[in-house]
Amino acid sequence: MKHLRLPEFQHMKSYWDPIQNVDVVRILAGECYVTHCHELITTVLGSCVSACIRDTATRIGGMNHFMLPTEKVQRSDNGGTHGLSADAAYGSYAMERLINSILKYGGRRESLEVKIFGGGRIMGGMADVGLQNINFVRAYLRTEGLRIAAEDVGGDFPRRMAYFPATGKVLLKKLRNVRNETIVQQESTYLADLRREATQGGEVELFGD
Repeated sequence: MKHLRLPEFQHMKSYWDPIQNVDVVRILAGECYVTHCHELITTVLGSCVSACIRDTATRIGGMNHFMLPTEKVQRSDNGGTHGLSADAAYGSYAMERLINSILKYGGRRESLEVKIFGGGRIMGGMADVGLQNINFVRAYLRTEGLRIAAEDVGGDFPRRMAYFPATGKVLLKKLRNVRNETIVQQESTYLADLRREATQGGEVELFGD
């Protein structure tokens, strides 16, 4: 229920799923959601990756959705940064935000359960962004000393997935027979937006076509 949500996630929209009997929050690329309620978080992944992380004791957890592994941000003279609105697109920021939000509200690092999904190669003619996302998230978790409990990554198809942070259950559908054009268009548009952000503000490192 919305009134029970954690403060920084109050703005996220949800809908009721009568089949699962639960509130559902859908996240897009660059978004993250953490909850201590019995909710379902869902997204569709092409070359993007989502990490699903929860504290198995307190049952607080959430999911992120990121497009690119790392960013290069040019700092200004006063110590600030340019282009921060694009930060959530990047895995380094997305992983830190997800983990820190869980720890902030009572999670403990030693109790974290991690599952990763996505990273498909669906955008022909581009660098394999999906593989770079997979390599990034595995390296990040290894550096942080966090073990991957389950994963479904790679391949040449998008995925529709849903995550119950309270239980750790994941519902995953590989969209092998669904035309990829819509997802490719969404990701291409998102990349174009990031490039526009880069030219207007900070120095952002993006993968070329």
